[in-house]
Amino acid sequence: MKTYIALLRGINVSGHKIIKMETLRKVLEELDFKNISTYIQSGNILFQSGETSILKLEKQITDLIFKHFSFDVPVTIVTPQDLKKIVNDNPYAAQQLEDPAQPYVSFLSEIPASDKLDLLKAVDFKGDNFIHIGKTLYINYVKSAGDSKLSNVIIESKLKLRSTARNWKTVNKLIELADAMEG
Repeated sequence: MKTYIALLRGINVSGHKIIKMETLRKVLEELDFKNISTYIQSGNILFQSGETSILKLEKQITDLIFKHFSFDVPVTIVTPQDLKKIVNDNPYAAQQLEDPAQPYVSFLSEIPASDKLDLLKAVDFKGDNFIHIGKTLYINYVKSAGDSKLSNVIIESKLKLRSTARNWKTVNKLIELADAMEG
């Protein structure tokens, strides 16, 4: 059994796509997952599965959510090793950002095309900035993520791919929970 973390995009935000985590855990029992747990209401699911295809797992979860809740929710699956690499590769680490929730990490569905990345870089984000590494954008918000134009919507629009973001505290907590699950 391998440990995975499913990151759901856009649930329980501003009264839209409401899914109670207790209900979600119960629904996920229909799949052949073990040790299902969730972390906070924004849709972070830890589980173990013998399935090795991340694409298949993403589709299974997406389809199951649609079946039970009647709306589409993009799902991005990462492994604890993926998250540890993201932490180790943090380009902002030397800057010691004041806000422990930063940087935010935008998990991209694929490596963006360089011409699309140039379109995103051309936008004036009023001091907010990002650094791209592989399938990850590390985002530093000057004020707050909620007040920024550098959002999932603009990222997806410019890069033409799927994105979901988590703050630094959440990334580290997911690693901690995954390590405990594997321990």
